[in-house]
Amino acid sequence: MMDFLHNHTILDYIFIVTVSILITSFAIPSILHVARFRHLYDDLGHFRKTHDHGIPRLGGVAIFVGFTITALLFCMADKSLPNNYLLTACIILFAMGLKDDLSGVNSSTKFIIQLVVCAILVVLGDIRLTSMYGVFGIYDLSYVLSVCISILFILMIVNAFNLIDGIDGLAAATGIVANGAFAALFIYGRQYELAAVSLAMTGAIIGFMKYNLTPAKIFMGDTGSLLIGLISAVMAIKFMEVNKLPNHNIPPIYSVPALTFAILIGPIFDTARIFIVRIASGTSPFSADRNHIHHRMLRLGFNHLQTTLILAGINILSILMVLLFTDYGNSTLIVMIISVSLLFNWSITFFIRSKERSGLAFRNLFV
Repeated sequence: MMDFLHNHTILDYIFIVTVSILITSFAIPSILHVARFRHLYDDLGHFRKTHDHGIPRLGGVAIFVGFTITALLFCMADKSLPNNYLLTACIILFAMGLKDDLSGVNSSTKFIIQLVVCAILVVLGDIRLTSMYGVFGIYDLSYVLSVCISILFILMIVNAFNLIDGIDGLAAATGIVANGAFAALFIYGRQYELAAVSLAMTGAIIGFMKYNLTPAKIFMGDTGSLLIGLISAVMAIKFMEVNKLPNHNIPPIYSVPALTFAILIGPIFDTARIFIVRIASGTSPFSADRNHIHHRMLRLGFNHLQTTLILAGINILSILMVLLFTDYGNSTLIVMIISVSLLFNWSITFFIRSKERSGLAFRNLFV
């Protein structure tokens, strides 16, 4: 059976996604039952919460189970990805995320554990960036610089996915777009093992998604968002590395760094923006607030589903823009992506201020 699937890659990919979806979908009802029986609900008292009733936040357990079982069953072992180190990192991050969802973990402990996870992947697993493709004049990286940049990149993406998990469906939709895009690109480049890992994660998120769309029955919690961020970061690094050398059997993929940036633009831009705003206002970049892009769109009157669809749509348009204008080169495309993101952010700011001025003028009529 397994040999037949591996010899028929399309069937293999369909089977991987289907099994991952089914495992996650079947796991969530049991998790919901346990969460309700044990009263394991989200903290309604937190000022950032946008729901008025308790919702379990253990959906990441189902995502982890669906992804891990599928990866162990169907992902072929080869030299393109050290699955032992990848799954070790996933298990460590899962354990920390689960404890955080159940009882909380202080920030210093979370940072140390995330650093250990990154070191396992980068140093032991040798999953690291070795070239910047000439972006802004940077080409090959020394080993030490390669390790440092790769660890920082994984840390950033892991926490960026955690930060965008603020409304129903957003982190899940972003994870589907990112891992689905990487899977399609790996299939095109005949990187079958890497495509299988991306598809296993995509299927696990899809299985969770139907329980997380408005009105959400369950949240993924840190367990899910950290895991999705980790796999997305690893797939981004591997995508850049496998396309460093041309494959003469297929047409090359151009502007690889810009394409990677476009795939992950949602969490990257929101995290960078929120850190800059907090630092500029004199507060800690790690302090919680309701100033994320998705929170600001809710202030404009969009609901959770509309906000998720709009942000996922912009993510997809960014990817298509790079594919359409690939001849422009990495640096130009990255500037274009940032410019479009800034324009979208400024548009939100303009409409929020217009709405606030209109509301103030309306209230003044009755004063």
